[in-house]
Amino acid sequence: MSALHESNLSSLPLIHRGKVRDLYAIDEQHLLIVQTDRLSAFDVILPNPVPGKGQVLTTLSNFWFQKLGNVIPNHLSGIAPEDVVKTDADKAQIKGRAFVVKRLKALPVEAIVRGYLVGSGWKEYKKTGSVCGIKLPAGLQEAQKLPQPLFTPSTKAAAGEHDENISFDQVAKLLGVARANEVSKASLALYGQAAEFAASKGIIIADTKFEFGVDETGKLYLIDEALTPDSSRFWPAEDYRVGRNPPSFDKQFVRDWLEASGWNKQPPAPQVPPEVLQKTADKYQEALRRLMAN
Repeated sequence: MSALHESNLSSLPLIHRGKVRDLYAIDEQHLLIVQTDRLSAFDVILPNPVPGKGQVLTTLSNFWFQKLGNVIPNHLSGIAPEDVVKTDADKAQIKGRAFVVKRLKALPVEAIVRGYLVGSGWKEYKKTGSVCGIKLPAGLQEAQKLPQPLFTPSTKAAAGEHDENISFDQVAKLLGVARANEVSKASLALYGQAAEFAASKGIIIADTKFEFGVDETGKLYLIDEALTPDSSRFWPAEDYRVGRNPPSFDKQFVRDWLEASGWNKQPPAPQVPPEVLQKTADKYQEALRRLMAN
């Protein structure tokens, strides 16, 4: 499968290239989002892409947007991406990897929900007994399920910069108390429903990240992508053991390779070996197959 590191559409003006997504203007109400195969790790874009990743993100996001529509509306417009570009070359670039979405004002926070004690949360807990300032019971082990899922927001960093965990009080200062509570409630509800469904497919969602936006009336929407291997830590339930970090259906394989490489986590990132990229692509595809299996 060929990889798309960067889209270059002639039909629409480019607005922004993010870590993974390229945004194009359609009109005053709509944007085209193209999900490339770029991979971001430790908030740095890697030089070589993961083949087919953008299609997996798009397919899974569409799946979750539909399944979780009862919790909160999302930014999808219902317009087919192929209908907003003119050339065959453009249609080939966006095939299976694009959304036409409503133009919304993105909130300046990443809404992270943690259901298990792992990653940076585990590192912090070992030092302080807390995760993002939230005190937890003593004696918890790595990868243990938390007493209840935690809303642990962070800032939204630009490409090449690092997100920073922030407290709920800081979110309230950024968004206002009512909006901060609305985002927290929506995030926990989305995670709870998704985690229950994924468990029925043999996948544990250890943690995930949501992004939200508002329209001109102030109505809240789920935006960006949702519950994919890019924004979530998926574990195979059959390999789960308390006390160790299980192998995951996400970019953890690349992250582990980068950690072992001695890279200082500052740009530029090193070239990732083809076999590591392929293993990552296989993990993404397996997550898709499991979650969408009948």
